[in-house]
Amino acid sequence: MPTASPAAGKTLLAPTDHTLILIDHQSQMAFATHSIDVATLRNNVALVAKGAAGFGVSAILTTVAEKSFSGPLFPEISQAFPKAPVYDRTSMNSWEDKQVTDAVNSLGKGRLVFCGLWTSVCIVGPTLSALDQGFEVYVIADACGDVTAEAHERAMQRMIQAGVRPLTSVQYLLELQRDWARSETYDLTTGIARVHGGGYGLGIQYAKSMFGASEGGH
Repeated sequence: MPTASPAAGKTLLAPTDHTLILIDHQSQMAFATHSIDVATLRNNVALVAKGAAGFGVSAILTTVAEKSFSGPLFPEISQAFPKAPVYDRTSMNSWEDKQVTDAVNSLGKGRLVFCGLWTSVCIVGPTLSALDQGFEVYVIADACGDVTAEAHERAMQRMIQAGVRPLTSVQYLLELQRDWARSETYDLTTGIARVHGGGYGLGIQYAKSMFGASEGGH
């Protein structure tokens, strides 16, 4: 019989145990994305980027054919990581680009969290490649998108069958916080949620404004 004890599960994410890899959140890639509304996608990506930056998560930013075809990164990413290098590629699979894998190796994290455009190409490629090389891999599903809902869903299924762990943008942020007693990141987390957390964020704003209430009694 197992014994319950107050400890985090081994597969839960913490700010210091993983690298976030944001792939090809670019104008031209977004124009053809139809599995998710582009405004919703940008909101989710902003939540992820701001959360990761605020918690000090190591991050890798990469684009494909930025100057010749796909255009700049979403401004929300550049604003969250203003000093981070952006690795531009020609390969659809970023894991086949040495500058990207060198960056992964230099950060030394065996756990990787991916999101980007499009799910069935630029996310499937590196996630399956990283799994083959022994990394633990997560994908933030609602910070990804594809040309059709079918393409996105089949890609997610394919990755999950291979061993990828899916999660959502709000789930990612709250998993980094994990405990409302962590007062040093309380305002960061709730501040991001108020702006980008949809109905949940409105609920935080309402409770604070109407009753002076807050998560965890803050």
